Order: sequence, then C-alpha cells, then structure tokens
Amino acid sequence: MTLILLGLILWSGSHLWKRLAPESRDAMGPKGRTAVAILSVLGIVCMVIGYRAADGAVYWGRTPAMTGINNLLVLLAFYLFAASGKGTRVTRAIRHPQLTAVIVWAVAHLLVNGDTPSFLLFGGLLVWAVAEIFVLNKALGPRGAYHAPPIKSEIIAVVATLVVFIVAAGIHIALGYNPFG
Repeated sequence: MTLILLGLILWSGSHLWKRLAPESRDAMGPKGRTAVAILSVLGIVCMVIGYRAADGAVYWGRTPAMTGINNLLVLLAFYLFAASGKGTRVTRAIRHPQLTAVIVWAVAHLLVNGDTPSFLLFGGLLVWAVAEIFVLNKALGPRGAYHAPPIKSEIIAVVATLVVFIVAAGIHIALGYNPFG
C-alpha cells in the first residue's frame, strides 16, 4: 500500500502546488505544467500498480443493490466531468464539477469496495478533491456571472458521458472487475 500512498502524494502535491506555493510554481513558467503532468502520470501509475498489488482486510463486498448504485453514481460523475468541459447548465449549481465528480466517483467506489486498499485509494482521492475545492474557493473568491450554454453543449456532454462510461466499463471488464456484477 506504500505505492498507493506515494501515488496519492504525487497526485495531490502536484495539483495543490499552484495554490499552496504559487511563487515556486510561477517561477517555473511553462515548465511547471510539464512538471505537474509528469508528477500526475507518475502518481496514477503508482496508484494503479499499488492498488493491484495491495492486500488488506475486507469489511464488506459488492451486493447487487450497491453495484447498481455504484454504476449510477459513476455515470453521474462522468456527466459532471463532461459537463464542466462543455459548460452545461449544471455548472450554474456546482462551482467545481470536475472535483465534485471525483468526490461522487470515490464515494461510489467505496460503496462496493470495502477493503483497506480501497479505503486508502478512493478515500485519499476523496480527501484530495474536498481539500482542492476548499483551497480553490479560498483563492478564487466569489463566483462570476453565469451564461446559459446552448442545448448542443448539453447533448455533447450526455453523449460523451455514455461513451466514456462504456469505455471505462470495458476497461474494468478487461482487468477482471466486472462493474455490472
């Protein structure tokens, strides 16, 4: 589980760097984006390898009901993420839809994965997303004006959500984790 923790540190640190240490991030200029990207990819690799190799106590497992709830929450998380990219109407109510998507996604995975590696991975990402929202809200101040997007943006977000959900389900199945029970 050390690799999961290292991955969480790399991921969280690289993403919080701009807000917690803006001077050092700004000093790097465009190379800072490259550093964040490299640290983020390394963090993901560590989390994936660490999670696949981790072993720990199991407190609960998947049930058909929780599997269905998990899938609906993951679908919602994918929509929130897609909606943020297209600036759909949901962004009027949710200031940070991508981070909210991570929170929903993490909770969904904790519902069906009741083992200690999952607590560390999904719980850690949930804590990071909440912390990121707090830090961003403090740095950004009040929200600006909202302009309703065209219906085309809503349709694109829904189609993208369905495509990503199908791809993610396929990847889970290929890795041996059938998301449909």
